[in-house]
Amino acid sequence: MKITFSIEYNTRWGETISLRLGGRKYPMNWEDGGLWSITLEAGPDDLKDYGYLLMRDGLIGRVEWTSHSADVPAGRKSMKIHDRWIDCPFPGSPFIRSHQVPDFDKPGFKAAGLAVPVFSLRTAGDFGIGELSDLIPLTDWAASVGLKIIQLLPVTDTTRHGGWEDSYPYGPASSFALHPLYVNLSKLGVRFTPRVKKLQDDLNALAEIDYPRVFKEKMALIRKAYEEHGADDCALDAFRKFDGENGPIWLEEYAGFCAERDGDSPLFWKWIQYHLDLQFTEAVKHARRKGVHFKGDLPIGVSADSADARFHPEFFNLDSYAGAPPDFFSTEGQCWGFPTYNWDEMARDDYAWWKARLRHMSKYFDAFRIDHILGFFRIWEIPADSGRGSLGHFNPALPYTEDEIEAMYLPLEGLFLPDPRNKGCWQPRISPDTSGLEWWQKERFDALYDDFFYHRNDSFWRRNAMKKLPELLSATGMLACGEDLGMVPECVSGVMEDLGILSLEMAMMDKGRPWPALSVCATSSHDMETLRMQYANANEGRDMPPEEVYNVLAAHFNSDSMLTINPIQDYLALDAAKRRKDFDSERINMPADSGHHWRYRIHLDIKALAGARKLNAAIRELVRNSGR
Repeated sequence: MKITFSIEYNTRWGETISLRLGGRKYPMNWEDGGLWSITLEAGPDDLKDYGYLLMRDGLIGRVEWTSHSADVPAGRKSMKIHDRWIDCPFPGSPFIRSHQVPDFDKPGFKAAGLAVPVFSLRTAGDFGIGELSDLIPLTDWAASVGLKIIQLLPVTDTTRHGGWEDSYPYGPASSFALHPLYVNLSKLGVRFTPRVKKLQDDLNALAEIDYPRVFKEKMALIRKAYEEHGADDCALDAFRKFDGENGPIWLEEYAGFCAERDGDSPLFWKWIQYHLDLQFTEAVKHARRKGVHFKGDLPIGVSADSADARFHPEFFNLDSYAGAPPDFFSTEGQCWGFPTYNWDEMARDDYAWWKARLRHMSKYFDAFRIDHILGFFRIWEIPADSGRGSLGHFNPALPYTEDEIEAMYLPLEGLFLPDPRNKGCWQPRISPDTSGLEWWQKERFDALYDDFFYHRNDSFWRRNAMKKLPELLSATGMLACGEDLGMVPECVSGVMEDLGILSLEMAMMDKGRPWPALSVCATSSHDMETLRMQYANANEGRDMPPEEVYNVLAAHFNSDSMLTINPIQDYLALDAAKRRKDFDSERINMPADSGHHWRYRIHLDIKALAGARKLNAAIRELVRNSGR
């Protein structure tokens, strides 16, 4: 039906108003009296979530606090809607838009939480790896000690062939599908014969995950369950509803991709995703009832051999890999092995793929971590034929022409690399060889190097991020937190502050300023050493006493940061009787090792934490004393 939308807004010179509808934005027409209007074809579903945007110089300059909605009277073929701009209804909120958890928007809100990968959880009902259903007892424990946030690593499917390479959670085979290994077999209807029970006991007894073995055995049981009652499940109205809602967006592509890879039925993959959704949704509803909120992790990359790249190759630069320059985590830089994005192509439909991805996440998560938020400003791009992080370049960037470099009397060899996105132009090497330069050449190159990596591109990168991030954040009400560690240009903090994106703060990666209120502070991350490992390195291998762990956690709890989210290993370290004896085995990832096996598993049954009185008392005291 034809709908005319209108809103009064007194814009300034150069400003316009756009309608946000169905994931797209439409420039509106100005009329005398400050009235902006547009007439479009739209349906009832479009009117469930729409809004208005103030545009400045092609970028979103202001957003409304929340969305509009309207009902379509029966039998109408056209209608007019006149709206008012929705501002924040209460003073003092640090955010420019509302979130799906109202508490997040309250001035002065603070909370504490824990970080743990799903695969690391342990209960007796598992099958050698943590499962989505384990989040229910974990939530019960978190709520009992006052922790309100549970942060997870990515839970998307990473399956290729079931080997160790599939244990890497940041290389998704789909940006939407949940990992089949996280399904609970009992809830799936698997019959636990004596042989299956013996296998379960053997796998659960392992100190760490044997990923290839778990994959082989668990997937075989999943397939058998599908053979036994999959057809009945797929005939259910609930399954048809799930298929109808997700099929056109991602499920058809994913199921077809997996079936082509493994030579089986697409319906099998739809069926397992249906059950994963049921189990995750159950855990999410339980957590929200308890006042606990899941925080997800949005990987910056998507693998070249993924369903996304298979069906949407135009969205990716398949001739390059994303990575990171040499930094705190790796002296040689990192090559993550997935393609960079073709942002120009993604912009053609207002980033519809990204918005669908985020809306799907928001079913399960109330907050999310933007992995490597720098990738929305610029990415460290590595030619696919080199694979070395130290041979990368920024994309996009403002490179130098050969004439500019010659005018500075600097040689290309050893100092610059060609910019493949700008023919005939060059970027400074991240690890240049200046040994053969004259003193004045070295001074000149050092000044150029500092300018290029920290100043020259700053406003360019800011505008690049502002093209994307406001669009993506408007797609959901999740609280956004950005991983902004490493070589960070000056523009990043300003953009994050303007958009209400929480920064990440860690003592071991000090940014030279106090931790801001809009931040998440943490003792460490999955890429770093735990508190006990840090202490041992600084104290001749000695273990960190529980009281020292308490003091460090207390400093984080008493900080100005809105959230403090710390690894579960660091909480367990509060109790000498509950902590793992071998603390060196508690590190989850080694970023410098591209072939690292992700296999860490908590040594305790999560359900047993309910009886850990000393540990629980310490955490409750931290929460109580800090007002979190």
